[in-house]
Amino acid sequence: MTAPDLTTSCVVIGAGQAGLSVAYYLRRLGLEAGQEFVLLDRGPSTGGAWQFRWEALRLGSAHRVNDLPGMDELGLSFTTADHHAPAREVVADYYRRYEEHYGLQVVRPASVTHVEDLGRDLLVRLTTENGPLELGASTIVNATGTWGSPFVPWYPGRDGFLGRQVHTADYVAAEEFAGLNVVVVGAGTSAIGFILELEGHAASITWATRRPPEFLDEVELNLEAAEQAVAAQDEAARAGRALPSIVSGTGVPRTRRIQAALDRGVLDFKPMFATIEPDAVVWQDGTRQAADAIIWATGFRPELRHLAPLKLREKEGGVSVASHHSARDPRVFFAGYGPAASTIGANRAGRNIARQVVATLSKMGR
Repeated sequence: MTAPDLTTSCVVIGAGQAGLSVAYYLRRLGLEAGQEFVLLDRGPSTGGAWQFRWEALRLGSAHRVNDLPGMDELGLSFTTADHHAPAREVVADYYRRYEEHYGLQVVRPASVTHVEDLGRDLLVRLTTENGPLELGASTIVNATGTWGSPFVPWYPGRDGFLGRQVHTADYVAAEEFAGLNVVVVGAGTSAIGFILELEGHAASITWATRRPPEFLDEVELNLEAAEQAVAAQDEAARAGRALPSIVSGTGVPRTRRIQAALDRGVLDFKPMFATIEPDAVVWQDGTRQAADAIIWATGFRPELRHLAPLKLREKEGGVSVASHHSARDPRVFFAGYGPAASTIGANRAGRNIARQVVATLSKMGR
């Protein structure tokens, strides 16, 4: 095998909230960005997954972004950001200014295809605008999140549906569904947001969920429920199981907009349908609902395909992660996975991961 094009102490894969948080603390601990650690991001611009979200999405209590560590030094905070502007534009702008201020030297667009074990080091294979590149690294921080791995459950007849099927990751605007009979699947904030946007555009909206949505009386996220959801994520990560949904453990804040929709009867849901026909969905009792489009707001799975050569996955279906590193390879750290899979725990994990990376490098004599 030829020598890597570049060797560094740490490669951070992903420049969303989790990756930027780790990079900030690595820098504070004395590692030089672009030399001692390299931050890669596959997106064409700043903002992490937010840059790909639909134009109508706004920041608010139902879609929150926590401030990055050290963001106050720039005089920025998402709590005082413009909630009338598209969320993707606000987040992209704030993240761009943050990256520039701290000199994080993010390499983008850079898509990591494989991470391999060379024995002493790890090899990161990626593609860039200038072609393929190989990076040797003593440690890896995987902060790829979930946006690149959308989940669409299989139901009988799904592949024979003649209408349009769209996942959250592909949704652009409600106007695309004007005059159509739309079925929205999912119980989280994205599904609810789609329904509210489709009102007045779609000919009909049918909401189907596997479990009843939980609307919280609190406008803000319930901290006790949030802590329980994080604990459930942590337990699953340690056991190497597939991770549960954060939303299913925390519920949806009952904002004024959502309460108004409940009062109008817009957010009436049905239990999940049993089968899909070419032009309809069918419930257990045989009732049919004509459908021209199905929007799958069914979440995402951790994006880990590029780590497959390391054979970190357990037979239970997940990766066993304790104290933010792989149980099978302590050189591989996970940010934005398990208890740090959302804004609830990402910043807290960033500091801990950075400290562990530096401690690991010290033990290696790097």
